[in-house]
This record gives sequence, C-alpha cells and structure tokens, in this order.
Amino acid sequence: MITLKTHLKKGSKKLINAWAFYDWANSVYSLVITSAIFPIYYGAIFSEISTISFFGYEIKNTAVISFLTAFAFIIVAFMSPLLSGIADYIGNKKKFMKFFVYLGSISCLGLYWFDLENIYLGLTFYFFALIGFWSSLVFYNSYLPDIAYPEQQDRASAVGFSYGYIGSIFLLLFNLAMVLQPDLFGIQGNENEAPLKAMRYSFVTVGIWWVLFSQYSFYFLPKSNHEVKVTKDVLWNGYKELKSVWIQLKCQIRIKRFLPAFFLYSMALQTVMLVAAYFGEEEIAWVSSSEKTVGLIVSILLIQIVAIFGAIITAKASERYGNITVLIVINFIWVILCFIAYYTRTPIQFYTVAGFVGLVMGGLQSLSRSTYSKLIPETIDTTSFFSFYDVTEKIGIVIGMLCFGLIDHISGSMRNGILFFIIFFILGAFMLMRIPKKASSN
Repeated sequence: MITLKTHLKKGSKKLINAWAFYDWANSVYSLVITSAIFPIYYGAIFSEISTISFFGYEIKNTAVISFLTAFAFIIVAFMSPLLSGIADYIGNKKKFMKFFVYLGSISCLGLYWFDLENIYLGLTFYFFALIGFWSSLVFYNSYLPDIAYPEQQDRASAVGFSYGYIGSIFLLLFNLAMVLQPDLFGIQGNENEAPLKAMRYSFVTVGIWWVLFSQYSFYFLPKSNHEVKVTKDVLWNGYKELKSVWIQLKCQIRIKRFLPAFFLYSMALQTVMLVAAYFGEEEIAWVSSSEKTVGLIVSILLIQIVAIFGAIITAKASERYGNITVLIVINFIWVILCFIAYYTRTPIQFYTVAGFVGLVMGGLQSLSRSTYSKLIPETIDTTSFFSFYDVTEKIGIVIGMLCFGLIDHISGSMRNGILFFIIFFILGAFMLMRIPKKASSN
C-alpha cells in the first residue's frame, strides 16, 4: 500500500513545511534551556556560591558551563562526520536524526533533578541534551537540498527558523506563567522554592514538546535517497565517503572560501547566543531577583519575535542583493552591536541591544545555511557535505566557548569576552569579500 508521504516530491510545499516543522519542535530547547529558563535557574541555585569543584580545582560556575559546552561540541564535531557519512552510505539519515532527538528529549526530562545535591548528574544531563540537539541538526540541515530546489532554499530555511521562533515563544510564555504564578499550576512552596520548582517543570515540558512535535517531520521526511545492504564495511565506507567529499571541497573555490568565513563569524555568533542569558544574569544591574527573572525572559522573547522578521527580511534582501553581500552587511552590524553590548549595564540598554540582536541573529543563521546549500555540488550525499558545514560550526563554538570561559574565569567578568567577538565578525566579513560571484574551478 502506498502511503501519503510517498507522494510528497522534492519542492512540494507540504514536504518543505514538514521539514521546517522540526524547527518548531527543537527550538524550544535552544530557547528554554540554552537562552532563557535554565540560565536563570543555574544562576539562582548558585546565588550563594560562585564556584564548582572539579578534580580539586575551584572553577567559576559560569566558566564551568562554557567549558562543558565546549567539551560537548568537541564530541559532536568528532561524531558528526562519521555518522553523517554512514547515514548517507546506508541511506537512512532519519534513523540517526531520531536517535539524537530522543537522546536530547530524555536528557531534558532529566534536568528536572538538577540541583546542588545532584550537580554532577545535572551537568551530565545538560551535556547529553546539548549533544542530542546539535547532532540532530546535522541530519536536519542536510535534508534541505533533498526537499527544496536551489531557488526555494532561502525561503525554506527562513520558514524553518520562523517556525522555530514562533513555537518556542508559545512554550516559553507557558513556562513564564508557571514561574511567575506557580500557585495557578498547583506548584507548592515558598516564594523562593516554588519558582525554582516551576523552572524544573519547564525542563520537562521541553523534552515532551521536542519529542512530540518532531513526529510530524519524521512522518513526512523521506527515509532515504538511496538504499544499500548494510555490511561490516559500513564504518570504513563512511570514512571513504568523507575523504571523497573533502577532495571535492578542495576543487570548489567558492566553498573553500565560504567555510573559513563561516567558521570565523559563526564562532562569534554561536558563542554570543550560548552566553547571552548568563551575561544578562550576571552583568546587568537588575533591581531585584524577580525583575531579573522577568527581564531576562522578556529580553529573550523580544529576540525571538524580532528574529522572525529578521529571517524574512534577510531572505528578501538576499533575493535582491545576493547572499554574500547581505552576509557581509550583517557581520558589520554585529560588530556595532558587540561594541554597544560591551558598555551595556542597565535593563533598558539590555532590552535595546536584544531587539537589534534578534533582527540580525535569525538572518545570519538562516542565510548561512541556505548559502552553503546553494554552493555544494549536486549529489545524493548531502549529509556528508553538510557534516563539513556542521563541523566547521562546532569547532568554532569549541574555540569560542573555551576562549570566553578562560576570559571569564581569569578576569572575573564576562564583559571582557565581548571584545573577542568583534575581531571575528570583522575577519568573517572580509573573508566573505574574497568569495567570487560566479562559480569557477581552482
């Protein structure tokens, strides 16, 4: 019997929307865990102590998150080329994507037990949730050239990010209501205990939302683009395939020049996104803890709402001025924002910067993904090509988080790390200028 999903051909609106809907499913992790609720919860449980003991060393608590995140991305960067190579070889990237979705979702559920008495268990769940999220994106991103034609990919990518921003806002508003009015949800405790318990329940909602809504994408996304018999040589063929991709990349001058530029500005962009809430929690002069909680969540919501329009505006601008030109302009806007953020100290200043960050955050992410999708040669091995893109991003995050963590730990202030980002946005913009407008061989 032929099922409905068999009829969804490449370029169909329903297939593109089904692919983009995974952003709706997974973006609650990046918003609630990475950006909003978890950083506030983490800061609250460490309000009395500022360090964590690791192997006899006392490390600043915010630096611990930077180092743990960097270590997780080392694992992701190591695994993704191997796994994506195998996925393309056996022709079933969906199974790999499902595994990491379930790993990440279950780990989010485990964050419910994150407290000072179970700090190492909690950090372990945080570690695996991060691996599940970012590893699933390796396979999700690689579907883009499979489900959309080149002329559709800018808009498809923007639609995905827009879905993610909208869906995650719904869940964050629900979580915000739980935190501010725990009694309405039957959450018991004093004025300090109840909000923290509500935050732990919000981690559970992320795990449920993520695994539930991803099923729609799993149903419609194609199982594979080819089929082969699985043998004991699968592992080695994965490495051979990656070697073949590397050789092809060396012959593609536009990709050769795009990836180093992407590495530089993505290093800064992703690090900013991962530490922004911790920066706001520690460096902004909030009047009270309740104002801090509301203020941080409102600023994250502002970023998400504005980012929806940012992704759409960027997609339209790229149609008129070209992808590379728009990417260069956005990089220079980021330079200005980082300079302003360095001097940001009051809540109103923080809100203002957050609004402009949202405008260019989604645009830079969305357009980078679709630009790379256009640059890769036509091939059935899209996962392996996108693994290079993802590894470039992950290695950049490792370096960015390690450097930021060291600056934070040594100087005692996260503010000094902002200057680090400015350099790499500038270098990324100038590297983008070196990309030829038309394809040519090396």
